[in-house]
Amino acid sequence: MARRHDDHERARTGAVAPRRAARAARADAPAPARSRAGARLDRRRIERLLDRFPTLEILVVGDVVLDEYLIGDVSRISPEAPVPVVHVRREATALGGAGNVVRNVVALGGRCRLCSCIGRDADGDEVMRLLAALGVPGDGVLRVAGRPTTRKSRVVAQSQQIVRVDRETHEPLAKSAAKALAEAVRGAAATADGAILEDYGKGLFTRATIRTTMQILADAGVPVAVDPKDELAPFRGAELVKPNLREAALLAGARDATPRDLPRIAARLRAKLGGAKLAITRGADGIQLFEGTDPGEGVHVAAPRREVFDVQGAGDTTIAALALALRAGATLREAAVVANAAAATVVAKVGTATASRDEVRAQLADAIAVAEASA
Repeated sequence: MARRHDDHERARTGAVAPRRAARAARADAPAPARSRAGARLDRRRIERLLDRFPTLEILVVGDVVLDEYLIGDVSRISPEAPVPVVHVRREATALGGAGNVVRNVVALGGRCRLCSCIGRDADGDEVMRLLAALGVPGDGVLRVAGRPTTRKSRVVAQSQQIVRVDRETHEPLAKSAAKALAEAVRGAAATADGAILEDYGKGLFTRATIRTTMQILADAGVPVAVDPKDELAPFRGAELVKPNLREAALLAGARDATPRDLPRIAARLRAKLGGAKLAITRGADGIQLFEGTDPGEGVHVAAPRREVFDVQGAGDTTIAALALALRAGATLREAAVVANAAAATVVAKVGTATASRDEVRAQLADAIAVAEASA
């Protein structure tokens, strides 16, 4: 996909040199056209797009979460209260929130950097350990004294979640931390091919920090994909926005929505965003795409049907796959097919799972078939 600024402008800002090798690796990518519902999908072309993922670096900015799992068995009810007693057999931790987007970018073969904020606590130490294990630099992750690292503890028995316990703050970043975050984003943007902004509502993003982040990325010529929470207008200028159906309705000021309401909702959202591409996820029914000056009803890209064990984190997988595919040269419809194939992989796993490129390849035939059938 073409960047917002030409090579001359990027050279002037100093952003072009670090990305020259990645651009050269993608020089043979055909320029994608606007997605058309009836167009045939070429599996070999999509596989070539997947092959380009290792040439790409994605910057993720957002609220990182430490996911904790206490996994065991239930054989009796507590005598203290009518609740099950879980005998814990195993404990595990994983990166969640924006951290799960990072995991998915890496699993799909891309390189990744993270800019976020965590506490100077044991949970923050574990976040840094997990990033190092992925080979992701931690220099963009701020450690702030007195601010807790967000931790979500899930108690699981017989593959069913019994309860979740959250430890977090929703307080906005202090001015000094927000300034340090902006500098971290500016440094990471110099080598980024694309960026994902992941808002989980934990205080990292305010209107001011969003606008500052968006301006830094625009100045560096980095296309932005957004997974919004409660705000939309500050993300104006993003290339792609990916809410789910419920989020899209709320962001458009509607209480609820059905697929029939999507054209009206999409028009409202795109007006706020200045015409950004819109990918509204519909769970098992796939993704509805809106782009161009007159998207009409949009383009529906159906998803392959799979036995679902856990939908947790599927949205993170989807935006990671969309961002990588677009940066590799995919049309929005091709990117949605890749995202559906990746999401079909992770929902068949328990917990905040990821999908590898090989797993996506294995799902491509089905993902293409159902996408063409839904056109």
